[in-house]
Amino acid sequence: MAKTDAWGAPGGKAFARREARGDGLSGNARLIAEPAYQRLLAAEPLLRRSIPALIIIFLVVIAALRFLSLVNDRDEVERDAKALLALAAGQMAQSIAADPNAAGANVMDLLENTSRKAAMSRSHVLAITDDAFKIIAVSPLSTGWQGRSLDGLVLGGQPLFMFGDRAGVMNVSIGGKDWFAAVSFTGDRKNAAAVLVPKEAVFESWRKTVSLNVTLFVLTAGVLIVILYAYFGQAARAQAADRIYLEAHQRIDMALVRGRCGLWDWDMVRGKMYWSRSMYDMLGYEPCDTMLSFGEVDEIIHPDDGDLFELANRIVEREIDHIDQVFRMHHADGQWVWMRARAQVIDPEAPEIQLIGIAVDVTEQRHLALRSEAADMRLRTAIENINESFVLWDAAERLIMCNSKFQKDHGLSDRDVMPGATRDMLEERMLAFASERRLANANGPHGGVTLERQLADGRWLQVNELRTRDGGIVSVGSDITQIKLHQEKLVDSERRLMATIHDLSLARRAEEERAKELVELNRKYMKETERAEAANRAKSEFLANMSHELRTPLNAIIGFSELMEQRLFGPLGSPRYEEYAADINGSGKYLLGVINDILDMSKIEAGQFSMESEEIDLCPLIKETVRVISLQAAEKSITVETRIADSMRLFADRRAIKQIAINLLSNAVKFTGQGGRITVRARSASGALVLTIEDNGCGIPKQALSKLGRPFEQVQNQFSKNHTGSGLGLAISRSLAELQGGALKIRSTEGVGTIVSVRIPLKKSPPTVKAAA
Repeated sequence: MAKTDAWGAPGGKAFARREARGDGLSGNARLIAEPAYQRLLAAEPLLRRSIPALIIIFLVVIAALRFLSLVNDRDEVERDAKALLALAAGQMAQSIAADPNAAGANVMDLLENTSRKAAMSRSHVLAITDDAFKIIAVSPLSTGWQGRSLDGLVLGGQPLFMFGDRAGVMNVSIGGKDWFAAVSFTGDRKNAAAVLVPKEAVFESWRKTVSLNVTLFVLTAGVLIVILYAYFGQAARAQAADRIYLEAHQRIDMALVRGRCGLWDWDMVRGKMYWSRSMYDMLGYEPCDTMLSFGEVDEIIHPDDGDLFELANRIVEREIDHIDQVFRMHHADGQWVWMRARAQVIDPEAPEIQLIGIAVDVTEQRHLALRSEAADMRLRTAIENINESFVLWDAAERLIMCNSKFQKDHGLSDRDVMPGATRDMLEERMLAFASERRLANANGPHGGVTLERQLADGRWLQVNELRTRDGGIVSVGSDITQIKLHQEKLVDSERRLMATIHDLSLARRAEEERAKELVELNRKYMKETERAEAANRAKSEFLANMSHELRTPLNAIIGFSELMEQRLFGPLGSPRYEEYAADINGSGKYLLGVINDILDMSKIEAGQFSMESEEIDLCPLIKETVRVISLQAAEKSITVETRIADSMRLFADRRAIKQIAINLLSNAVKFTGQGGRITVRARSASGALVLTIEDNGCGIPKQALSKLGRPFEQVQNQFSKNHTGSGLGLAISRSLAELQGGALKIRSTEGVGTIVSVRIPLKKSPPTVKAAA
């Protein structure tokens, strides 16, 4: 039975079947045959254009950061210089105040000591003045300021001579140059100490730093430009190398054909495989330049030599990144050829997995290996079935054999545990142990070695190593994870205790939050209670209003009935009895209508109003409704205009739609004055029917719109207070619309008119049942 590969490429019944697409390779074949670098070259122009921009951005960012740093350094230098001047001036003033002789013969010593202690440069000028700011001592003497007036030398420093150290350090001008100056008075203001320094001297080292940074930035920019030039040169050389590669690829293909060695390229994403011509020659098939599907290749592989579909899935799932497998392939003459295939994933990190490998005919070597494997299999089967990990080394510590438990515990692949591998090499490839400890052996140093190891996955092994008679080493590892887990339970108990204490603190915090939530719920409850009381008052007011509506017709019915019973005006054939009979009939019908409205509203609120949806043609239904109220409209000379398409269908309850239309039209006629106008429109919008009834009646006050449509609430104004009725028409219409998934909206302007819109979904949907409030 033909197999289907992981990408849905079924294997054909005949291997010679191909996907012919004209001459040469197919689109996928050309894609795979081309070297990977050519696919990367497509993105090279964009990368090449973006590199100069990135370098410029980098240089701008570096320049901006360094500029901000230099500005910050200048501010720090200025702050340090001003602090030094203020400190030195204050110290000299304190020294003069403490020792009056300091302003006399010892004044130069004072200046020298202050300059030395403050580590001032030769550019700093220290001066002592009298109360008239005449300089009596200055350092250094080379300034020539001795005997001159300090306030005459310094321009722009008047606050210094008035307030002294309270004025702080100021920027002044001396001889046309900018200086920093600080002045401090003695307690009796008989002497003043001044410290000055030119700005050029303060910022001399900072300017050198700026020059150095500018030089380094220019050098960096130059180096990056040279690198950019080298990059474009390297790109040109890479294109030349690509051409050389194509020529070499053709030579390699010719060598493979002559050397009976097959080369294949497997595109895992597309499920296609490319064979070199030598592969076809080894298997006796006619060479073909088109791509082979994975099903076609799997069809000629012996089914007992493994499932290549499973191998492909492992590669796709990133479990392995290479192939080294021996299997049989069907030759064109009918025999089986043993092939050894080796392949490696080109780029394990690439989103599209592609393998490139070779296949060699190993039929003769395989026959020899099968005979030796039969003898070795018995021993390996016994070792493989034990629960402990087992490994055997020879005297030179080369691997003889091991079981899969040893491989699994140490993270070794089948290629790693090939016989003859050295122990040092395998230990380098093993997974690192979390910990390892050597245990004392009860049989002494000649009794072997016992190790206790914790693997990377958390399991514990006890490894016993013993010497064999030929000098080899046999190592057996037993799983002691459960023993170690029991030992850790005591430590876990202490941790759980600490966690419990932490949980208790969290629980206390949660209780506090719940208390806050209860307060909030209580507030909401009080609010809902007020709303319920308001609703109860509304019902009470409704019943009070309705008592008059019910009592008046009932009194008329009872009174006129008694008159007719007593025949006070003669026989019943009298015209007055006919008039009374008409009043009784009208009052009874009116009372019946009020009671019917109350019952309908009660059924809707109790959830007992049944709905039966069916397909309705809206135009005949609306026309029938208009005819019902046309007599009432004619009495007031009201014009009723209908704008409804001849074919407009919806899925709804016919009785409910009709009652909605009658209620809304009756209200429109009732509240529209003599000679008014009523317009009925219907349209489809967004999957719903919108029925609109517009009148130019008395309108509704804006503050009363929110009450309309609520059960047992009526709106009274100077236009509507003379009209009788239960006031439940809008409430019933709104509820019937909502039961069918729709809605009712009212827009009105007092003295202008009212627009009522009902929206009913057109699609078939189960009716909703409104629960009792």
